[in-house]
Amino acid sequence: MRRRTAIFSGGAAVAGALGYAGLRTVESSGSAARAASVDRDLTHRDPAASPAARAVFAMLADLENDARAGRPARTVIGQHVELHNELNNPEYGDYRGKKPPGYYYRKPFDITGKLPGFVEVDLGPGYGQEGWGVDRPRPYSASWPGHRTEWAYADDAVDLAVGVWRGLPRPADDTFNTDGREPRSDGGASALPQNGGRPAGLVGMSFHQPWPGSRIKGYEETLRRNSPAARDPDWVRRVVSPGTGEHQALLHDLSFVADHLGYLAAHDIPVLLRPYHEMNAGAEDGFWWSGLAPDEYTGLWRILYGYFVDTRKLHNLIFVWSPNAWDHVHGSEPWDYYPGEKYVDVVGVDDYSGTPQKPFGGGAWTKRWYDGLADYGKPRMMAESFHAPVNKAQPHTLDETPWVVWTVWGQGLTQHNVSGPQGMNTPADVKATYDSPRTLTGGPGPSRDGQVWLGLQSASGGPGQG
Repeated sequence: MRRRTAIFSGGAAVAGALGYAGLRTVESSGSAARAASVDRDLTHRDPAASPAARAVFAMLADLENDARAGRPARTVIGQHVELHNELNNPEYGDYRGKKPPGYYYRKPFDITGKLPGFVEVDLGPGYGQEGWGVDRPRPYSASWPGHRTEWAYADDAVDLAVGVWRGLPRPADDTFNTDGREPRSDGGASALPQNGGRPAGLVGMSFHQPWPGSRIKGYEETLRRNSPAARDPDWVRRVVSPGTGEHQALLHDLSFVADHLGYLAAHDIPVLLRPYHEMNAGAEDGFWWSGLAPDEYTGLWRILYGYFVDTRKLHNLIFVWSPNAWDHVHGSEPWDYYPGEKYVDVVGVDDYSGTPQKPFGGGAWTKRWYDGLADYGKPRMMAESFHAPVNKAQPHTLDETPWVVWTVWGQGLTQHNVSGPQGMNTPADVKATYDSPRTLTGGPGPSRDGQVWLGLQSASGGPGQG
């Protein structure tokens, strides 16, 4: 029997309720289980943090503290959604042809009958067009050129985020796209997946930012080898130095994201924001912010933080820092790149090192990264993986490494359908993950007394609250 775990926010009232009855104790979490508990109060980092952001962070901290104490712990199963590829790239995903927006949000439901409990969208990198833009001009995006069809995914990103947090379809309110369908400039319509019309999960956002000042906005412009950093060793210093043209170009890019985040903040929708990830990748293979001097990178992060929190007053954010797995193939040791206690809420890893069948180093799958992040005293998140955590090769991953969130990257969920033996997950792997008593999946929760409830479903276990 599926039970519901819920958190809610309403005015000043913020509470969390997590049920764990019937789950066996975490079997092995190494030094992490013996570590001191993590702080669950987001106002210690941001005194003005929104009620919903405080509630979500407290829930993540509670999951982390259960794992550290050796108590039964659960993992919110997440899914990254590459809306720009779904909209524009017919070669993307598990069949040929363009996909409806939110295709990979819906896909777990098609396989398992359950939705992801966390969805991460992305406003970057663009799709090979000049400058930032939007398709449907709205008050919060009025500063950017409209009616640009390749940018319709930016509208879809915020609409999907609202739809996950508030439900879709939903009664008419002061948000856009309450029925999930809105016309686009190309004559089509964005048809977002419905999820029962009630709150259905947590929301995240990454940002694959093209290099500041780039004329074209696209994935190729995010790569260091294509940026001025590859030719000019002083370029990044100018980017992080106020008063330069490069610094103004950086703030221009950040303002595009801030305008969209501001709309979510105005509706008290919390966002796990994951900027400047994989900073420890090699300069040849990484993004333009990869392979910098540590003080350049931490300066870049703090500029973004200050602009969003102090200048734009965005208090709905939970900041996630996620290096590449430090296997010295995909990434080097990341510790010098940590922005600092006052600028990070959640620590994570993007793990493309090894496979479930052949874990890196021959030890327990993902445990090296899980234990390596323990000393930061933050909730720990598998921020990117091609693999579902519970699978035929690794059925006990979440027993040994109970990450608070595990996010599967985009098309990796079902890439096996087009890549044969090179693929990532089988339908059985996805079902095993979504049916595991260790995971929390998305699902509608009740709305009562003016309070907004967020429902996370578990396959079995303790009492929900409602």
